[in-house]
Order: sequence, then structure tokens, then C-alpha cells
Amino acid sequence: MAKAILVSPSYFIFFIFLIFSSATTPVFGEEYNYVKSVNPKKMKMLREKVSHFKLYWHDLVNGSNATSITVIKAVNNTAPYFGMVNIIDNPLTVGPNLSSKTVGKAQGLYISAGQEDIEISMVMNFAFTDGKYNGSTFTVLGRNNVPAKVREMPIVGGSGLFRFARGYVLATTYELSDNGDANIEYNAYVIHY
Repeated sequence: MAKAILVSPSYFIFFIFLIFSSATTPVFGEEYNYVKSVNPKKMKMLREKVSHFKLYWHDLVNGSNATSITVIKAVNNTAPYFGMVNIIDNPLTVGPNLSSKTVGKAQGLYISAGQEDIEISMVMNFAFTDGKYNGSTFTVLGRNNVPAKVREMPIVGGSGLFRFARGYVLATTYELSDNGDANIEYNAYVIHY
């Protein structure tokens, strides 16, 4: 007959602790030693606020001071210019005139992605150069249905004072010249810390 070995409960708990404390991979999941929790207060993330920016975006496609350059031409030369890609470094001003105070640049690109209508995909950073926002950016990424009176696109992130930013922009055409230059009013609603 086999003899039973009696083990006290305290030895059993110690034995289990020994087994699990020496394991390199947790029993209930993977080990992520490259991730740790951060206290938001230490990152100065005290309270979210919403800021409204009203800016004018000047897309200058002609002349020696062009701020929007076509780097890939359209598949054909008829509207809606499907396949065209422009790189931009457009001034952002506080008023509708190009001579108004410049507070930053819209830098990025836009792609004519619509085959039937003028629909463009926008990827741009609003990079500020003025006042307390100098050096801070927020990123606009989305679909711009140009014929619509008001176009909405999301704000998907940011840097500097706009870290963890989110929100949206509303774009309205203020002026479109015969030579293709555009002046767009942007109302940006940014949630940030």
C-alpha cells in the first residue's frame, strides 16, 4: 500500500509561490516589460480643454511664390484631376487676406482621390509659429469633398501644446481665383491639455 505524505498548508502555499515567482513568463498572459503605466499629472495632463482656431489657408498654385506644387499629374487633364498629388507649405493667417498676420503653416499633401467629383484626401500638419503655440502642431487627416459648402475632417493628433489632441476642422471656401489659387477658412475645434 502506498503511503500518503501529508503536507501542511503553509508548505503548500510556499511551494506554489516558489514555482510562480521563478517563472519568466506570467501564467495568464505575455510579459510586456517595455510598457509601464504613467501618471498623467506628471505629464502635465491636468485638465482637457477645447480651443477654437479660425484660420485662413492659402493654397497658392501659381507664380514664383507657389506654396502648393503638383508632384504627380492627374491621369487625364479633365476635372476632377483624379490621381493628382500636391505637396503643400501653405500660409495660415488670422484674416482672409494673404497680407494678414501669419501664425503658421499647413504642411503636408493632398491627393485627388475622386473619379467623379473633386474629392481629395488631405494629410497635413497645422504647424504654429506664433506666440505660445509656436512649435506646436495638430494633424488633419481626412476626406475633403470640395464641392460641399462645408467640409468636415478629423484632427487625429498633435505635438507640443497639442499632445494627445483630437477634434475636427470645418473647411469653407472663402475665395477661389480663376488661376486655381484657393483661400479656405478653417475653423478648428481642438481638444487638448
